[in-house]
Amino acid sequence: MGRAVNRWLLGIRAFTFKLSLQAKLILSFVVVIFIPVVLFSWYTLNEDSAKAMKELMKNNENVLEVEKKNIENNIELMRWTAQLALSNREMNKYLQVAQTQDAADVLHIKKAVVNNFQYFLYNNPRIANVRLFTDNLYVNEIWPVILQESRIQDKPWHDEVVKQNGMPWWTIQGNVVLTGLPSEPLPNEPFMTYLQEFKYPDNATHNGILEISMRLSNFFSRTFSSVQDMNSQLIVVDRSGQVFSLKASPVFEQHSAEELMNSVKLTSNTDSETVQFKVHGQSFLAFQSYIPSVDVHLVNMVSLADTMKGITHSRVRYIVLFSLLAAFLVLLSYSMQAVILRRLKALRESMQQVRSGNFNVELPTITGTDEVGELGYHYRKLILKINELIQEQAARQAAGKEAELRALKNQIDSHFLYNTLENVKMLAEIEGQYLISDIMTSLGGMMRYSMEWNQDHVMLSDEIQQVQDYVSIMNIRYDGRLDLRLSIAPECLKQESLKMSLQPTVENAIKHGMRRMHSSDGNLVITISAVRRDQACVIEITDSGCGIPEETLSLLNRMLRMEESAYQNARQLFFRKDNQDSNGIGLRNVDQRLVMSYGVEYGIGIESQEGSYTRVIMTLPYRVMGGGADIYD
Repeated sequence: MGRAVNRWLLGIRAFTFKLSLQAKLILSFVVVIFIPVVLFSWYTLNEDSAKAMKELMKNNENVLEVEKKNIENNIELMRWTAQLALSNREMNKYLQVAQTQDAADVLHIKKAVVNNFQYFLYNNPRIANVRLFTDNLYVNEIWPVILQESRIQDKPWHDEVVKQNGMPWWTIQGNVVLTGLPSEPLPNEPFMTYLQEFKYPDNATHNGILEISMRLSNFFSRTFSSVQDMNSQLIVVDRSGQVFSLKASPVFEQHSAEELMNSVKLTSNTDSETVQFKVHGQSFLAFQSYIPSVDVHLVNMVSLADTMKGITHSRVRYIVLFSLLAAFLVLLSYSMQAVILRRLKALRESMQQVRSGNFNVELPTITGTDEVGELGYHYRKLILKINELIQEQAARQAAGKEAELRALKNQIDSHFLYNTLENVKMLAEIEGQYLISDIMTSLGGMMRYSMEWNQDHVMLSDEIQQVQDYVSIMNIRYDGRLDLRLSIAPECLKQESLKMSLQPTVENAIKHGMRRMHSSDGNLVITISAVRRDQACVIEITDSGCGIPEETLSLLNRMLRMEESAYQNARQLFFRKDNQDSNGIGLRNVDQRLVMSYGVEYGIGIESQEGSYTRVIMTLPYRVMGGGADIYD
């Protein structure tokens, strides 16, 4: 992720470098002024959109709450009606008779009881029916209030009501017609029905079922009202999933209520819940609430088409307005900057001629005390200085020729020195002084290796040969007490290594190992090993000296990577001023060269056991040299 961002930033930087100064100034003007204005406007537009959506949600939640309040009132009315019907003593006595009634008794019940029920209906027009269905065969039907239970035994809700054991049961019926008489409601008109079983005085024996009905359009008055919001419509879903609503609502012009409800997952939460969804690209917002007392879900379905259209129109107006504003600002900025950059253009044309090699160009007249005027002044001085330097360069070229002649002379001198050493070697062999001959061979090899510095990287085998020559010469000084042992893995012979990185390490081992010799025979064994470990080559230089104390060893390892000032202070703890390395190359220098060439994960480390050995471990990336180029394995 970070690399992708860096590449993106570098791409923008490269693009801006290609632009003219005037284009950059216009772009900066747009970035500094126009973009913040656009962002602020975008934020304001989003806030307005969010505010419109919030107000829309609040209004439609209020519609849902108002309908729920109407439903609660209707539930109370139907419960009160049921209580009134079941508490009438004359009615209960008639429903529980144990013998056939004569015409006079039936007529009395009709006048004294049934007519009161009908009077109640006339005064409560929302109640459509109050009917008592009894299984008592001695009861004569008094239409339309007292009927035989056999008329409703085939209804799907009959057995469910009996199971409630006297508790109310609410259901939506699509048809409450029993006989089709004119006094009954119209067929296929849905009703909300209150049903309750009533029993004999023993409260155990079934006597019948009370039915109170109210037209669905009265029970859900807001749902089926002809005065509706064009973008919202209430929907009622019963326990069986059947949908009831005002089918002529504009919300259902393209999609039916059943199709929309397929996208809404109904819940048992009595509080209002909101669901937003799309059907064939059209957005809807559904506010739903569960009404447990009648076991229905009330859903307010809101079409967001007009709201989204209004938001889109607002955004289009903003975009057009800001596009015009951007065009005006760019033209205004271009005109103003063209005046300002006129003098810079003259300077640029002059510089192009200078770039083509014409240093005698006629310098433009740049006046003024501002930055452009100051730039013109310094440009004049620069051209004059360049002409002076051209003259000086001619003199330097002559001096350079002389320096080349001196370098050639030095090269001739080095070849003379090599030839002289070769002659001494031949004379020593003629005189039988083979030791001197060997010394001359080693010394000549060392001089060629150190003086012919054509490249910084060599093969490890070359470094080993240099160390062998060095040890051969040092054995003359120490009477052959130096024993060099090699253990180099074949795959490491062509390992890339820094030139002159092993010899300072071996020199350090001889210098300190011979100074504090502890072996009985006085010999110092130096072992050089090299192995490959994964993608690294590990070189170890081990001497059989007396080792280093643990505290001193820890500080030495830290000194390898110390800052220069801290290193110099720590160095005073170990070395006297007159005992420093004569050639200025030590382990710290070798480590610094390795870090600069390969990275901080490579370099050297020191291990030691006091009285036993000291080991310098050099870690390099495994790279094989061959054919004049590195081969990375």
